[in-house]
Amino acid sequence: MILSTLMGWGAALGPWFYLVAGLAVFAEAGVLAGVVVPGETALLVAGLAAQHGWISLPWMIVIAFVAAVLGDSTGYEVGRRWGPALRRSRLGDRIGVRRWDSAQDFLRRHGPAAVLLGRFTALLRALTPGMAGMVAMPYWRRFLPWNVAGAAVWAPACVLLGFAFSASLATVGGYLTYGPLVVLVLVVIGLVAARTRRRIHS
Repeated sequence: MILSTLMGWGAALGPWFYLVAGLAVFAEAGVLAGVVVPGETALLVAGLAAQHGWISLPWMIVIAFVAAVLGDSTGYEVGRRWGPALRRSRLGDRIGVRRWDSAQDFLRRHGPAAVLLGRFTALLRALTPGMAGMVAMPYWRRFLPWNVAGAAVWAPACVLLGFAFSASLATVGGYLTYGPLVVLVLVVIGLVAARTRRRIHS
């Protein structure tokens, strides 16, 4: 039911998928939207859309990569300029002290590599860039290289996973269509063989 709904939306969106998925990925860290909805969800659905031919797979991967880099860079800048005020704001209260502390501890333990490693956990993906800005991690020498490396792995992986999942669904659908016929034939062959064997031994 959910899949058919998503496919209906996808067919209607068409090329708008590029914009919707790109904005979702950008907003994840850029405006902390990932605290509510992980950007990887949009990329998985975009991969499904690419498998159905509604959008181009290579272009979607490029857009996802660029949006991921820009989103984290925006999150870094927001953290650098308004980090403490943001943490004390209503949004910061909703995120919660525990989540902020978790991101800060993760950054402290892993250093610049946390920007790459945090990319693979939804909450850390949203908060780590801003936290890196708050602690004034050097942008060009440390933050940006790890940001680009993480986006280069994460963005294509999410899109390709959605693409592969959609392709596997089509394969499974084919099995579900013809599978019962194969099972029926095997059952009939088994019954005939059993009856023949009984006749031979009787």
